[in-house]
Amino acid sequence: MRVLVTGGTGLVGSNVVKSLMQDGHDVLMTGSDAEQKTAGFTGKYLQPSLIGIDWDALGHLDVVCHQAAINDTQNMDEREMMLGNVTAPRALFEYALKNGCKRFVYASSTAIYGDGPAPYTEDQELRPLNPYARSKVAFEKVAAELAHAHPDAIFVGLRYCNIYGPGESHKGIRATMIYQLAQQMQKGNPRIFKDGEQKRDYIYVKDVVTANLAAMNAKASVVVNCGSGKATTFNQLVAILNRTLGTSRVPEYIDNPIIDRYQSYTECDMSRAKEAIGFVPVFDIEKGIADYTREGLLV
Repeated sequence: MRVLVTGGTGLVGSNVVKSLMQDGHDVLMTGSDAEQKTAGFTGKYLQPSLIGIDWDALGHLDVVCHQAAINDTQNMDEREMMLGNVTAPRALFEYALKNGCKRFVYASSTAIYGDGPAPYTEDQELRPLNPYARSKVAFEKVAAELAHAHPDAIFVGLRYCNIYGPGESHKGIRATMIYQLAQQMQKGNPRIFKDGEQKRDYIYVKDVVTANLAAMNAKASVVVNCGSGKATTFNQLVAILNRTLGTSRVPEYIDNPIIDRYQSYTECDMSRAKEAIGFVPVFDIEKGIADYTREGLLV
């Protein structure tokens, strides 16, 4: 297959590109040299990312795997968020459709559930709390409109939930709590929001790659959750990392300055993902952190 991966230098994109290359596909990608380097990449590398895309370099595509996004949940610039996360990818999808592409996989987010009840199901009310989440809601609507207008094409949205793993070190404060806590705990006690009982559904990036590959072979357009299906508290993370790193750190609790727009409990019901695209995550939190550590990238 000839596959375009947008955001191919990011956490998910770099791992998807690597997997597609290993399977012998013709891969193009957009990205940024400020993110991950993909060793041995020989395909077409389009810069300066999605907004400045060289349309003529694309040609016919079998699959568009759209991972690129402005993903800073603290960015309050609504206009910029909508341009980057809605207008630009819509133009890409429309171009690819005109050139015969029939399969589209795109990254959405469980941020769209906001302060709604967990475990999340795909049919529940959406309560986006910030511009990033609102942009993801908007692009899901764009994909639904395109699917309606092009019934011969398939569009699959993956609502990601706290992805961790190799390829996130460049993200700084946007990296997962798993990575950030591991870095802190090698130097001293970790700092977490009071009282450390906030819950997060963390999914290992290798499972996310599997979800993307499954989505590329979906039989119908659909939007599904993409999490591990089980939440872990910050306190539990510290305990797991202490065992993994051989440390005995104690959490230092701090106030949460963004409590008004903070998701305190995220967890995904993964039933529809299994039914619709055949995706079942295989890494629980301990297995994922152990694999991450063996690759030498958590530390």
